[in-house]
Amino acid sequence: MYRNGILNSSINQVVGNLGHTDCICIGDCGLPVPDGVLKIDLAVRMGSPTVEEVLSELKEHICVEKIILAKELEERSPEAFQKLQALFPKAESETVPHEDFKKCVGKCRAMIRTGDVGAYTNIILQSGCIF
Repeated sequence: MYRNGILNSSINQVVGNLGHTDCICIGDCGLPVPDGVLKIDLAVRMGSPTVEEVLSELKEHICVEKIILAKELEERSPEAFQKLQALFPKAESETVPHEDFKKCVGKCRAMIRTGDVGAYTNIILQSGCIF
């Protein structure tokens, strides 16, 4: 048994299997999960856990070379947009329309569903190379 870090075995399995350029999505409780994408549901209640809480732990375990966010997040909640970007200061950042974002989720290895209720509070992490 782990003493600390990511305790969720499904998340550990996905992170352990990520290769260079593989993607995972961390999404709010309203983001649809496309058929064929593994859903890891962490939502306990409305608002918990948040995308930011999950990312705060994940960023310690994943080499991220690129993040993808919805343009609508930047427009509707610039503060949340900046917070998510600040978690990955060395990563390339791309914004796409929300409808395109949902199509990108279909190419992810997994989607981690949180209880977050912030509009467009979703992020895709593209795995980097550690060497």
